[in-house]
Amino acid sequence: MQLFKPSEYRHVNYRWDDAHASALDAVDRLVYRSNLLGGDQRVTNTGGGNTSSKIWQTDPLTGADVDVMFVKGSGGDLRTSKRENFASLYMDKLMRLQDVYHAAEIKGVKTPIEDEMVSMYPHCVFNLNPRASSIDTPLHAFIPFRHVDHTHPNAVIAIAASSNGRQLTEEIYGDDVVWLDWQRPGFDLGLVLQATIAANPGIVGIVLGGHGLINWADDDKACYELSLTLIEKAARYLAQRDLGAASFGGAKYANPADEERNALLVNLLPTLRGMVSKVKPPESTRRNRFISTVQYDDDIMTFVNSAEAPRLAELGTSCPDHFLRTKIKPLYVDWDPAAEDLSALLEKLANGIEQYRADYADYYDACKRAGSPPIRDPNPTVILIPGLGMIAYGKNKSESRVTAEFYRCAVAVMRGAEAVGEYVALPRQEAYDIEYWALEEAKLRRMPAENELARKVVLVVGAGSGIGVATGRRVAAEGAHVVCADRNLDGAKATVDALTATYGAGIGVAGSGISGCGQSVALAVDITDAASVQSMLDHAVLAYGGVDDIIVTAGVFFTPDAEGRNTAAQWRASFDVNVRGGYLIADCARPLWAAQGLPCSLVLTTSVNAVVAKKGTVAYDVSKAAANHLVRELAIELAPLIRVNGLAPATVVKGSSMFPRDRVISSLSKYNIEYRDDEETETLRGRLANFYAGRTLTNSAIGPEDQAEVAYALISDAFSKTTGQIIHVDGGLSEGFLR
Repeated sequence: MQLFKPSEYRHVNYRWDDAHASALDAVDRLVYRSNLLGGDQRVTNTGGGNTSSKIWQTDPLTGADVDVMFVKGSGGDLRTSKRENFASLYMDKLMRLQDVYHAAEIKGVKTPIEDEMVSMYPHCVFNLNPRASSIDTPLHAFIPFRHVDHTHPNAVIAIAASSNGRQLTEEIYGDDVVWLDWQRPGFDLGLVLQATIAANPGIVGIVLGGHGLINWADDDKACYELSLTLIEKAARYLAQRDLGAASFGGAKYANPADEERNALLVNLLPTLRGMVSKVKPPESTRRNRFISTVQYDDDIMTFVNSAEAPRLAELGTSCPDHFLRTKIKPLYVDWDPAAEDLSALLEKLANGIEQYRADYADYYDACKRAGSPPIRDPNPTVILIPGLGMIAYGKNKSESRVTAEFYRCAVAVMRGAEAVGEYVALPRQEAYDIEYWALEEAKLRRMPAENELARKVVLVVGAGSGIGVATGRRVAAEGAHVVCADRNLDGAKATVDALTATYGAGIGVAGSGISGCGQSVALAVDITDAASVQSMLDHAVLAYGGVDDIIVTAGVFFTPDAEGRNTAAQWRASFDVNVRGGYLIADCARPLWAAQGLPCSLVLTTSVNAVVAKKGTVAYDVSKAAANHLVRELAIELAPLIRVNGLAPATVVKGSSMFPRDRVISSLSKYNIEYRDDEETETLRGRLANFYAGRTLTNSAIGPEDQAEVAYALISDAFSKTTGQIIHVDGGLSEGFLR
């Protein structure tokens, strides 16, 4: 086959660098090739596809040269895979598994042996490699070439999912590529590939009906270039026949203005999140909360606004990787943004979700087999709404973004298939057998238990410094999606950067804007301004679909003058931030929480000073006393859905924006603690913190992490029956004991 030159590609990215590749060993060249392929979503989707190389290695036991296949392991992602993500297996042992398989076939137990063969792969492992082999291992092993790429390109899947896919394959590729009807991946498909290549000498690839593309070469760079060429050919063929604005039967609905759309989404998403977050099975009382990703780019809107969207959405997806995330089909809501209002949409969504659950139960009952796993969550993971776009759900932001990515791929596939024929989805039984495959179920059961705050969105107000930074880190460590809000946006961004460096941005994070965020996002807020607070909440909703817990660590302290007095403006600001700010946050969040209908928490940071009367800090102390009572009042007002508690620190000096250098020096002078003007601020802070520690019963300095630990505890299930309480974290100040 004539390959395209690097400069000729228009639909895929050619990124091979000979200088870079030449410095790598054979295994790292496989990693390099895989990363290049996985880095282009037009080539393969997140987590989808796999690559392999057959490489001569030295056997660690015999010292002999042995042929070893390195292949992407189970659960890996080509874009991000490293060397350790590849399984390695002796080729001679893999080939001998064919005898085991055929012996079982003769006994008439073909279906069970398909799954059981996976348990044989560990017997073929080279050099004690712990990476589990994927179900696609035989597809690579039985192809008699050194390098194999199996990808899921939208353009090729569009051909594979077309009613005339066989004819299209011949028209596009001639004799170089052949067609195979759909077959579930596994050992037998590997044998079929082997036989097909033997029967068609000279072919360089195979289009797998309803699935994707597999091709090969005896040189790794040649294999990479062949993959791109085959995909480019299909993409060019489809581009020449694309229907443009007439795709999917043309537009039936029009988009509202951007501002109107965003306002609708802000008011819709919390209610919708409550609808899909149903109670888990009987063994648990915790809600199965979901995190959303919203997309409304031109390609998605062309589909959801089209005349044919209801028909095509009902058919579901074709590629197995797609519907493992998107379920058998999405929920399409036939709503007219120009003629119907939000209440009509909510009514249609409520009815649609109920019908979707019933349909999913019918699908499960009709297709289940003896020994099938129990039915999974029956709620839709993809919801399509004309004028608004696609709302994808997952257990976390990473999963919802990947779900959105997969359905975007499905839309591209349907667009291509409909342009050159008729789109054909997998039969329902085949789809079920993939979704409820015993091997897939086993993979799900091997996954670690979710963290305490997984599936939750935690808004930390004051996340740019001190206690807020520590709190953001603490809840992120428990799996929370963290909205870091602060008047100092740069400080909030620094916290997000630190969280991303520690926990990663999440798989599939790409693009820009609030909907392109990862596990955390930074927002600016002035909590004395109701409009600013509402804007913060609106952006959090657009990012994640809702808000669960809010922890307010923001506060102000104004150093009194020499006579211990604050100005009238400082008094006002003390109450605006320390009291009114907490109330505004609760008041603005109240309708959001009510719309979700999910149990949530609010934690306000007050102070031990609220119950200790003393000279010189009257404005701050009185404002914190009022904040204590605000906790109790809000606990009553927001019950029973929302728990409200207070966190009352003693003086926290480390990292606190309320302890700038001038206040630290003022306090050191006040307590006659020696210091030098040339000492670093952190040194002075440490000296002051040690002084305060000496006044506690535990003789312990109080740090931001101590407060963060209690803030986390108050929103956790451990305190699920606690509301209206103020928890002191002060090292033991007898002056602050309950009276």
